[in-house]
Amino acid sequence: MSVVEKEILLFWEYVKRNAAARSKNKMPNQPIKVYYLPPSPPCRSIIMAAKVIGVDLELVLTNIMEGHHMTPEYLKMNPQHTIPTMDDSGFILWESRAILAYLANAYGRDDSLYPKNPRQRAIVDQRLNFDLGTLYVRYSALYLPMLFRGEEYDEQKADQLDEALGWLNTFLEGRAFVAGDNLTIADISIIVTITNLEAFGYDMSGHPNLTKWFERTKKALEPYGYEEVDVAGAKVLANFLKKD
Repeated sequence: MSVVEKEILLFWEYVKRNAAARSKNKMPNQPIKVYYLPPSPPCRSIIMAAKVIGVDLELVLTNIMEGHHMTPEYLKMNPQHTIPTMDDSGFILWESRAILAYLANAYGRDDSLYPKNPRQRAIVDQRLNFDLGTLYVRYSALYLPMLFRGEEYDEQKADQLDEALGWLNTFLEGRAFVAGDNLTIADISIIVTITNLEAFGYDMSGHPNLTKWFERTKKALEPYGYEEVDVAGAKVLANFLKKD
């Protein structure tokens, strides 16, 4: 065996040892606690992402209608008293998109859900920020007053939501998923809002790229609780909307 061949062999042995070490230390020692409420769209995104990644969760029901999020213990953990809140062996984190990124970074089998490549990650981050600052805001502006205050459907707010959906439709031009050719945490974050819109009877037919992506992403998430987590939660909210 030549010197070069020996060096190559040693290199691959090093790679295998380190890969094995990483795989042994990859998953948490105990289930990650997530304080949640089943119909909550951000909570649903965390549950599905954990299933995709293969991380076990200990789900702690936190009924905000009954003030479970306002107890001294909860406020000490999360002063903003929001859900979902994550406790990974004492590491506390809230804001669903931050939790999604943490889970993918800490426990992802590879970087497909949240790429390490700076430009690819920047696109995922942009989509997450679009979701947080535009899409979810406009969805909430239209539907939360209807859900929680019984207000009427507001056509102006509906137009603003449809504008945001149009932008998302444009993002999807020539892409299979919202940030590229494969599923990322941005898709998981965004689909919970779109699932709600479908449950509420919102007409998305004017956005063909979006509707094709929606069907594609549903199928991708079917093995990871799409029906029992996302659709079921959306139906609860839809029934609440119809009662009002």
